[in-house]
Amino acid sequence: MSSYAKELEIAQLAVQRASILTKRVFHEKAKGTVSKDDKSPVTIGDFGAQALIISALKANFPDDEIVAEEEAAQLREDENLRHTIWDLVSTTQLSDPEAEGMLGGAIDDEEAMLTLIDYGNSKGGAKGRIWAIDPIDGTKGFLRGGQYAVCLALMVDGDVKVGVLGCPNLPIDDSAPLTGGMESGQTDEGRGVLFSAVLGEGATSRALTTGELARQKDISMRAITNIASATFCESVEAGHSSHGDQAEIAKLLGITNPSVRMDSQAKYASIARGAGDIYLRLPVSETYQEKIWDHAAGDLIVREAGGAVTDIHGKRLDFSIGRTLSNNKGVVAAPAAAHPEVLKAVQEVLSKK
Repeated sequence: MSSYAKELEIAQLAVQRASILTKRVFHEKAKGTVSKDDKSPVTIGDFGAQALIISALKANFPDDEIVAEEEAAQLREDENLRHTIWDLVSTTQLSDPEAEGMLGGAIDDEEAMLTLIDYGNSKGGAKGRIWAIDPIDGTKGFLRGGQYAVCLALMVDGDVKVGVLGCPNLPIDDSAPLTGGMESGQTDEGRGVLFSAVLGEGATSRALTTGELARQKDISMRAITNIASATFCESVEAGHSSHGDQAEIAKLLGITNPSVRMDSQAKYASIARGAGDIYLRLPVSETYQEKIWDHAAGDLIVREAGGAVTDIHGKRLDFSIGRTLSNNKGVVAAPAAAHPEVLKAVQEVLSKK
């Protein structure tokens, strides 16, 4: 039995329920939307998913702290937006009564929803049990019907112990190759994956469902015998990672396969199950600090699938400092055996800048 068996199950069910809400938001409200203004579908989905996840965590682990992206001040001032989100939150549940019951049942009212959202205000740190939530990671991917992720991780004394990613638009089939067509126009058929890991216990995938958890499968990164045959995953947005530097790194490594661009921690999930091989997030700003909720779950899942994850200096990602990865610059994720070669190429290219 896992040392974090309850935490893992609650996290999986909470992410599964929140993923249902995000899909409802997309199908009911996001068609034709391309911007993130205050009433955009991603705003509705962010708040709603965060409320549902925190509700489950507080029902089961009331003393744990939570680091999350959203706060409820905007909803207290915007009655229409608050009502819209409450309508979704109050009517989204798992179809399996036992699974729904494990999450603590329904949220009482709008005020309770606002209180739950604001529980995500922890400053993080190196002591105690802290959950990190990104309710919709990959804003533009979500809006275009491409890749996004519902992300949840548990850190204990600054070390990530449990990680769960809900990726509603990734193919269920772990062997499905990455393609350039994954970034828009996805259908629900054959798609929707829940990725999970517990420190020291490996990584798994299973189909996202609307009720109880589906049967899991072990996943692992692909063994690379020749680095030139590898496939990169990178961010869609050039503002998130330097595409030019990555092209130079690929050239240095002899990699000719086209990079696959997708939003969110779906990149971590994709390389963890061997659909891709290398994920680079290269710094585009001297001052930008990555948020812990953008990396905690994916970092653990890749490492438990046989990968290594560091920053561009070869340091492990440090989740113990606060709400950001202030001790790190960039991300280099690759199969453990290939990671030193990839890191060397990254450092050689970046040293010329």
